[in-house]
Amino acid sequence: MRRVAWLLLFCLSVARGEDVLHLYNWNNYVSDDTLARFEAQCGCRVRQDYYSDNEEMLAKLEAGAVGYDILVPTGNAVESLIRRNALRDLDKTQLPHLGNVKAEFRQPWFDPANRYSVPYATTVTLIGYNIEKMRALGLPTDTWALIFEPRHLEKIRGKVTVLNSQRELMAVAMKYLGHSVQERDVAKWEEAKRLILRAKPYWATFSNSTYIKDLAIGNIWVAHGYSNDMFRAREDARAARRPFTIGFTTPREGAVLAVDNFVLHKFGQRPDLAHRFIDFMLEGGNAADVSNLIGAGNANAAATPFIRPEIAAETGIFPPPHVLARLEMLRDFEPKMRRALSRMWTEIKVR
Repeated sequence: MRRVAWLLLFCLSVARGEDVLHLYNWNNYVSDDTLARFEAQCGCRVRQDYYSDNEEMLAKLEAGAVGYDILVPTGNAVESLIRRNALRDLDKTQLPHLGNVKAEFRQPWFDPANRYSVPYATTVTLIGYNIEKMRALGLPTDTWALIFEPRHLEKIRGKVTVLNSQRELMAVAMKYLGHSVQERDVAKWEEAKRLILRAKPYWATFSNSTYIKDLAIGNIWVAHGYSNDMFRAREDARAARRPFTIGFTTPREGAVLAVDNFVLHKFGQRPDLAHRFIDFMLEGGNAADVSNLIGAGNANAAATPFIRPEIAAETGIFPPPHVLARLEMLRDFEPKMRRALSRMWTEIKVR
């Protein structure tokens, strides 16, 4: 009888299917340790697909991809997803730890009532570099001139990577030129395009993820990328006892600040698990993992006591007020402007 009962339970479990949360996420944005704790707590599995750029994620969803319970978009992508009616309303009664979100991240411009989104982490798009190489070559590391000006690039030809992202790369070109990343004047974006095309021959590649390893092992010396990726490259180089050190700096001209958020996709099959996961990630000790293990900034006030002091003091991860004043968030553009930027990006990539 015991064997029959076991077989019956097995058949019922197969019929129900495994409890699985489907997460569509940035590369390396939730640690394995954090996921293992959640899986143990919920008795479920988390399966992730990855994207390396908001535009990649939006395009996949626009093409009809379904099955994701949670997405982790940046503010401008949240704005776009809301406009497309692609998100499910949050049930805040299932999020008892929602009050842990820092006051400055509540009611953001892209979702004023936090109807759809819960802030997770912050990143700054900045410059990572090999400290010893830059010092030996006498190159500045506090300015976007390092990746745009031929007088500097001549010394590091083939040792520089930039993000394979239209919005991110063109935004820092705009900041270097003294323009806002929200500029609507197409002529100024054309100026940014020309700046990029002038610098492109000196770059090794456009990369959204491989630059982490390449910087950590010394294949490249300068990378335009995300602060949490630069943190990982630095830690990987230290762990491998490389004969150099990775630094990262927010250029004086300003940079892009991103707030990434948990949202529920409209067609997700497990909003129950999605809410459990988000609330789990809102607990202070769990929220601190994104800073301690991944090197991202943190939108959670309850996480602060759990963040390692040396990370909390890292200005590339937690920018002080005078640096924050020079940062801008990307916002969604109207279709006409998006088409103009898309044409420029195509020209950049094919030339």
